Amino acid sequence: MIVAEQLTKRYGDKTAVSQVSFTVQPGKVTGFLGPNGAGKSTTMRMIVGLDRPTAGTVTVNGRPYADLRAPLTEVGVLLDAKAVHTGRSARNHLRAMAATHGIGRGRVDEVIELTGIGSVAGKRAGKFSLGMGQRLGIAAALLGDPQTLILDEPVNGLDPEGVRWVRQFVRHLASEGRTVLLSSHLMSEMAQTADHVIVVGRGQVLADAELSHLVRSWTTNTVAVRSPRLTELVAAITAPGPEFTVTVTEPGAAEITGITAASLGDLAASLGIPVHELTSRTGSLEEAYLALTGEAVEYKSKEIA
Repeated sequence: MIVAEQLTKRYGDKTAVSQVSFTVQPGKVTGFLGPNGAGKSTTMRMIVGLDRPTAGTVTVNGRPYADLRAPLTEVGVLLDAKAVHTGRSARNHLRAMAATHGIGRGRVDEVIELTGIGSVAGKRAGKFSLGMGQRLGIAAALLGDPQTLILDEPVNGLDPEGVRWVRQFVRHLASEGRTVLLSSHLMSEMAQTADHVIVVGRGQVLADAELSHLVRSWTTNTVAVRSPRLTELVAAITAPGPEFTVTVTEPGAAEITGITAASLGDLAASLGIPVHELTSRTGSLEEAYLALTGEAVEYKSKEIA
């Protein structure tokens, strides 16, 4: 379990993290989301003792990271896949890490095979592609078979097979009762991976909820309908009150909020109006995320007309 309480970090006049509190529970994959500059990396660095908090506390399994006697066996960390000795082979890099904790060479071979880098384990890590570097970083995080895993953008640079493997593997780890904190900018991937989501913006927690609850709270379900008598159907829907919104997408087709597909289908049937399409569309994590962080984006791109 990871517990942050009123965690704050300032660099001179800039506050990178401000009074952040959250708990990362075991048995779940917790997604850690936020725009660039939101304070995610700073928070993760404070969790593992690379940055000292200006105020507040953060513990892993009840203790500060610095107090852990054998950190590799308790917390697996991937914050920067490039943090390797570029002149060493992948295998020797992992062996050097293992030696600091008395971890046997057999475990090094296990994580090499587990992460799919067996064919390049004898090559210098400095020559690795971005994807292979990520796999090596994940291997290093898994080296001590830790109960807590903290991964910052672990699928960055991976091919589709690698992305799916990471998704399935972290969910497997969580199913074993381990604590998994996962940061990513890929909303579609996070939607398939995370059980719980913490969203930060401008150094503060914007949301801390189960993924399904977050999506329901910040998005609107829409019903797509297509009918040769659309105008008549829309008139019947909107007659009772203004709680419905109708957006005509093309002649004879519209997207409607404020009504379920079942209710709309029943209404059309009762009026004898033919319906050629009736599709319910639920909101996405990406839509919820954008709605949450719209005012907290520090580096915003120009809209394309």
